[in-house]
This record gives sequence, structure tokens and C-alpha cells, in this order.
Amino acid sequence: MTEYSGIRGTRVKYLSSDPTLNTSTEGQVWYNSTTGNLKSLVQIKAWSGGGSLGTGRYGIGGTGTQTAALGAGGYAGSYKNSTEEYNGFNWATGGNLGTARYGLGMAGTQTAGLGFGGFVPGPPPGPTNSTEEYNGSSWTAGGNLGTGRRNLTGCGTQTAGLAFGGNFPPGGPTGFTEEYNGTAWSEQNDMSNGREFLSGLGIQTAAIAAGGASPSLSPPLTNVVESYDGTNWTSVNSLNTGRYGLAAAGIQTLGLVFGGSPSPTATEEWDGTNWTTSPATLGTGRYKLGGAGTHPAALGFGGNGSKTNTEEYNSTINALNPDVWASGGALNTARGQLFGSGTQTAAIAAGGIAPSVSPPTTNLSEEYNGTSWTEGNNLNTSRRVAAAAGTQTAAFVTGGFLPPNSNATENYNGTSWTNSGNLGTARRAFAGAGTQTAGLVFGGYVSAASTNSEEYNGSAWTAGNTLNIATVSNAGCGTQTAAFNFSGQNPGGLISQTENYNGTSWTTNPSPQNIGAARYSTAASTAGTQTAALLFGGLPGGNGVTTTEKYDGSSWTTTTAMVNGRSYMAGAGTSASALAVGGGNSPFLSATEEFSVGTGPVVTASTLTTS
Repeated sequence: MTEYSGIRGTRVKYLSSDPTLNTSTEGQVWYNSTTGNLKSLVQIKAWSGGGSLGTGRYGIGGTGTQTAALGAGGYAGSYKNSTEEYNGFNWATGGNLGTARYGLGMAGTQTAGLGFGGFVPGPPPGPTNSTEEYNGSSWTAGGNLGTGRRNLTGCGTQTAGLAFGGNFPPGGPTGFTEEYNGTAWSEQNDMSNGREFLSGLGIQTAAIAAGGASPSLSPPLTNVVESYDGTNWTSVNSLNTGRYGLAAAGIQTLGLVFGGSPSPTATEEWDGTNWTTSPATLGTGRYKLGGAGTHPAALGFGGNGSKTNTEEYNSTINALNPDVWASGGALNTARGQLFGSGTQTAAIAAGGIAPSVSPPTTNLSEEYNGTSWTEGNNLNTSRRVAAAAGTQTAAFVTGGFLPPNSNATENYNGTSWTNSGNLGTARRAFAGAGTQTAGLVFGGYVSAASTNSEEYNGSAWTAGNTLNIATVSNAGCGTQTAAFNFSGQNPGGLISQTENYNGTSWTTNPSPQNIGAARYSTAASTAGTQTAALLFGGLPGGNGVTTTEKYDGSSWTTTTAMVNGRSYMAGAGTSASALAVGGGNSPFLSATEEFSVGTGPVVTASTLTTS
């Protein structure tokens, strides 16, 4: 039996306390004489949520790194030409492909990308040989592939790219391989096993082709892996699980594959010789997804069902204790465009639009105890896209859409709703902050996006100073004298700027305090503050995105995404303990999700047995 010193090159150390834990001590074993534990520092491998794609899709091409990725093309009801760029937190819109396509191959970086092949809608529809080059802002035509095909893959750079596999009717799945020199493609020796929906990693002269599908293979969903040396393909050890529509990241000697059907959450690691099933699995199972990055820092995004979800893979000595969204109790009545207030364990949600009731614009009111929702007394006025603030036992709601726009205000005492003083300006789709006796509302739709602001004393409204930027479908939090406004839209487009209110006037914050992903019809931690806020969901993006951002008083950062993409939902709670309720357009949701802030990465050591 080989002893530890023969494997590691050092003996097991006998220490009175744990050593400094860093990458240099990874894999080291020691005995802590104070605690009596044998311990080791080991790598932690995990997938965590990233910012959502602006446009959910599958058959998307991907390249780049975890913090500078490029996603382009794909399909979601129609063929897409849109490009998105990832900065490690959020996706931003890039220049459109010249040709919309699905199942394309990609290579290169975010600022020097290469897209090639795929299926185009025509006319005529079919696989294409078209190649395009990306410079960080726009795509231009490059040299055509020798053979047009779809569902291929690639790797390398913009000036030294590799394309392999794919499907070209009527020939079917192929092993065709081509190299790109920045101007033209040249045919190379074929793979031994023709296939489509495969994954690829590496560079032009040192690549790996893994998985895929072909009716000529047995089984047709293959685990076959081949290695390319710049001239020939050679069979190497197979994946543990055969699958197609998978994604990959890394180099020829250290790589990662993930997702794919029929194992949509599985991840496997490649050490240059063997594949090992990783303990880290994708949070959202998917196939036909995009991939980018390296073995220790990979990125997976999109996938079947036109998913917007992005996940980040990290292999680190840090134990990850991230922010999390967890399922909470479901509303008794599914609905959107509702409003809420309170905390994660004592919230109220009311109004909205619910197709299951008549009329669909409803006066229903429900209370949450941290576990389940119970029906309370109804609002006096049915309404949707209203503003609310306060607590479960001392809330106010005002405005909204009946139709028409409303100026009606109601107060809740934990038992019943009572009519109160009317808003000075009837409006809908606006934000509220503060308490029942010191409230504030701002923005919204009057006859257009509004800058209007009003203050509430528990019985009457008075005019406040106006926002600097007109906004509708915005979100906010804080108090009457320290309020925070963010997100929304106006005729000029989506709004990323934020504003603070000091009880007298609104001030536009500097650009570092802009939200990362501009959007509207979001929700927020209604009990958040000017220096600690949480923003989640919103449009555009199907029925809403899963993107979540948190604010620390100086900047926004993307954190763990919600499970359900949603818009027009209710929010409640604080930046550390929040609630997302209902929402959506079609279908409307009854689902509740609870947000809890994590402690972040912590370096830890594992306790070993002495056996």
C-alpha cells in the first residue's frame, strides 16, 4: 500500500491548529491535535445561478470565458439572430448576426468571435455554410465552410478555428472536419464517428469531440470521444454517459462537459485520460444549451424549452454558501399584476388579474405566515398594477387600474381594508415605499410615463417633488425620507438609472449605481433601504426573467436567479430575506419563492476519518 508521503511528497503534519488555508495547501492532510481531527483541504465543485439571458432559446452557440462570454443565434418560436454578451454578472445585447440560425458552431472570444454553419429559415430553409466574424460590436461575413451543415460544434480562435461534426441532408450526421485561418476553411481528415449535437473543446491543433447522436451508431446517443492533433482524430476513453445536445468547456487535457439528453443535469470532468462524473450537477436540467469557459470556471446557458437560465461552474477550495431561492407556499389563486408588502414571514398580497375569477381584475387579499397563504378580507376596490407599502398589519394600497386608472387608497389593519384619502393623480404601474403613516409613491402611467411623486400621512396625499426621469412599471423601496427608485421604462427605452429621495428632492445616482440588467415590471424587497435593496424578475424575456440583483449602497451585483422567470409579481421583505409572489402573463403563477442571503465563499477544511 502506498503511503500518503509517497503520493503527496510530504508527510502528514501534526499541528495544534489548522494551517493557513489557500491553494498551496490544497490536497494536504494534517492532524489537528487540539480538536483531535484528521483534516484535509479539498476542492469544492458546484454550479450556481448567474444572470438570465435576455432572450431564452435553444440551439444557441457559445464561446468565450465565464466572465466574457458570447451567445448567438438559436431558436425560440423563430430563428434568432440576436447576440448577447456576458460580463460575469449580466447579459447585454450585442450586434445581431447577419443570418439568423439555429444549431451553429462557435469559437473565439467575446471580442473576436467566430460563428459558422447551422440551420437557417431560408428561403430555402436548410443547413448553411455561412461564416461570420464578431469584433465585439458587430458581425461581418467570413469565408464559407466547404460543407454547409447544422448541429455542428467547434473550438479554437477567430483566426485558427476548428469545425467538426454536424448534419447535412441528405447525408445525415457527419465526421467532416474543417480548419479556419481567418480567411478561408480547408478540409481536414474526418472524425471516425460521424455525429451531430456533439460538444467540442480545445484549440485548432488539440481538440476533443464528445458525445452526440447518429442513427449509424449503437447506441445512437453516443458516449464516444475522439481527440484531434491537428491532423488526425483518435478514439480515447468514452464518457460515462452517452448523450446529445451537451455543452463543453476547457482544453484538450483538462475539460468539462455538461447537460444533454437523457442526462440533462450531469457533469463530467476530463483529465486528459479519463472522464469522471462530477459531484456538481446543473441546477436546471437542459440540453441543446450553450457553453463557454474553462474547467475551473465554466458557463452554461439557454437550452430546451427556450430557457433563459445561466449557471456558473466553479472548482475552488472555497466552500460555496451562496444566496438561494427556495420554494414557498403557493397562493390560493394564481394571478399576475398583484401587489404586496411586509416581510418574508408576514406578508400580504392583494389585487391583480386572475383569469380563474370573475371579473378577472380582482379584490382578493391573502396573508403569508412564512409557510402558507390564507385568504383575508377583500379589498373594497378591485385593481391591478397598484402601489403598496407597509407591513402585514399596517399596509396601504393606492392607485392601479380598474379600468380606468384609479386614485383610490385603502389602509389595512391586519383584519380589514378601509377607504382613505385619494391620490392627487390617478395612475397605474408605479412604485411605493415607506409605511402606512409615512408613505411615498412615485412614477407610473398617467397618460404617459410620469415623474409624479406624492407623500402619504395615513389619511391624505400631498404632492412631492418630481423624479428626474419619467418611468412606468418601476420598482422601489425605502422610507418617505430615504426612498430608492429603480428599473422601469419610458418612450426612450428601458431604464437602468436609479434615483434617491431625501424627503425633499430626487437625485439621479452616478452610473456605477445603475442596475446591471435594465428591465421593467420587476419586483423588489419592499422593506429594503437606500443602501440594501433586492431586485428580481421583470421584462423583456417571455413571461419574465429569473435575474436577481442586489444593491449595497454603491453598486448592483447579480446573484442567484429565481427558479421561475416572472414579471408583474408582488415583492416583499428585505434584501437579505425576500419574497417573490405570483406574476407571469401566460400562464399566471401561484408559486412563491423565498430568497435568503448566503454568507459567501468560505475556505474550509474537511474532517477525515482515520480508517
